[in-house]
Amino acid sequence: GILPLDSEESGLCEVILVHEHYLVHKPEKVCWVEAAGTVRDGVRAYTALHYLSQVSPGKTVLVMDGASPFGTIAIQLAQHRGAKVISTAHSLEDKQYLERLRPPVARVIDVSSGKTDVAESCLEETGGLGVDIVLDAGVRLYSREDEPALKPQLLPHKHDIITLLGIAGHWITTEKHLQLDPPDSHSLFLKGATVSFLNDEIWNLSNIQQGKYLYILLKAILHTNDLLCFRPQLDEPIPFYEAKVSMEMVQKNQARKRQVIQF
Repeated sequence: GILPLDSEESGLCEVILVHEHYLVHKPEKVCWVEAAGTVRDGVRAYTALHYLSQVSPGKTVLVMDGASPFGTIAIQLAQHRGAKVISTAHSLEDKQYLERLRPPVARVIDVSSGKTDVAESCLEETGGLGVDIVLDAGVRLYSREDEPALKPQLLPHKHDIITLLGIAGHWITTEKHLQLDPPDSHSLFLKGATVSFLNDEIWNLSNIQQGKYLYILLKAILHTNDLLCFRPQLDEPIPFYEAKVSMEMVQKNQARKRQVIQF
């Protein structure tokens, strides 16, 4: 399970008291490490592709930074629903990883050089129609010169996202400080498009949503993992005595793969 926001205990304990509403049974065929490494990203991906955008067969989905732990699960879930998936890669290693996925991604856009036009590539792949669903990994809100130094320059500009979005498309963003100017809103209005925010904690913020939350965990994630053998992006299991170091790496965004603590 996942600890609620108001939990008074840490998850890095040998024994912990958790209300049963926050827990589900693990399928026998799914190992503990894979279950732990899939749940968080699985909930995010299912929230984005089922509740916020209703992915279905024939849709085209753009997953930004598809080689990330979240991107990997999102790609597999979209493909399971019959969607055509396009993804971006932030390095040659990421590009090679995405090209090895089975079933294959329709197109991998390598943005590591900073010169590739993501919008142009997506429009070319879709015959100029644009993509139906965009799942970003953050966006640039300003020009490269005005953008804060902490913002990765490999991220697409918000104008690129709006340009490549198709009619009645859905933009699912993880950018909590997203700012849309009147011209941006006008473009979205003309396309009849929607913008939704992907908040990791939305299911924990309202007690009335716990039924949906458990359904996602039990039916959509772990049991789908059991049936489809989702391949999460996992690092080697980390022993308990290295948990603090691993947590610091995660908080500093230095961990590229999902970290799992094994007792």
